[in-house]
Parts: sequence; C-alpha cells; structure tokens
Amino acid sequence: MTVSSKLSRKQDQTIAALLTSPSILDAARQSGVAEVTLYRWLKLDGFQAGYREARRQVVQQAIVQIQGACAEAVETLRAIMCDTAAPASARVSAAKTVLDTAVKAVELEDLGTRIAALEVAAQEHHS
Repeated sequence: MTVSSKLSRKQDQTIAALLTSPSILDAARQSGVAEVTLYRWLKLDGFQAGYREARRQVVQQAIVQIQGACAEAVETLRAIMCDTAAPASARVSAAKTVLDTAVKAVELEDLGTRIAALEVAAQEHHS
C-alpha cells in the first residue's frame, strides 16, 4: 500500500507492516528495519502523516465492509424478532436493537440537517 510519494519504498513497506503487526518490534522485523530506525521514523511529520493516512484507509475499507453487512444484520434481527420459537429474551433483545438503531438514525439525520442549516447561516453571515 503506497501512502505517500514523499516516503521511501522501505518506509511504505514499514507502514504496511505497522498496520498488520501486533507490535512495533514485529513491524520493524517484518519490514527489515532496525527498531530504533522505526521509532525515529515515527517522530517524522511525513512518516506520521503517511501512517495516519494508511490507518484512515484501513478504517474506510472496514466501514465499507460493515455497511455491506448491514442488510444481513437487519434480516437476522428481523428473523429472531419474528421467530416465535426463539426465546423471549432473544426476541426482546432483537426488537430493542432495531428500535435503538432506528432512534439513533433519526437523531443523526436530524443533527445532520441542523448542522447543514447552521453552516448555511454561518456562510450567509460571512458574506
């Protein structure tokens, strides 16, 4: 994963290792650099920016995967909620999850609308 044209190939490899290794020592070993070198690179603004961008990309990919699983999750909750053979506690838990999620979604949508209105008002005020 190339994160920045300002970084060397070895630094790019090290960032990739940092994303998959359980420790800095393991990342250094995996990428073939000394641990002290990796700690030095971690203090550099450019390396920090590249590492931060790589982590952001990993999180964005995870979010896409989570969004893709949402429909299945809803269907699972619905199936449990409607399954009269399921324990009552499981049905109640599924129903509560559906309701809580729906309420949060409405609240987030409302907040988004309010923020957009505030941004428009602020922009009009500065114009």
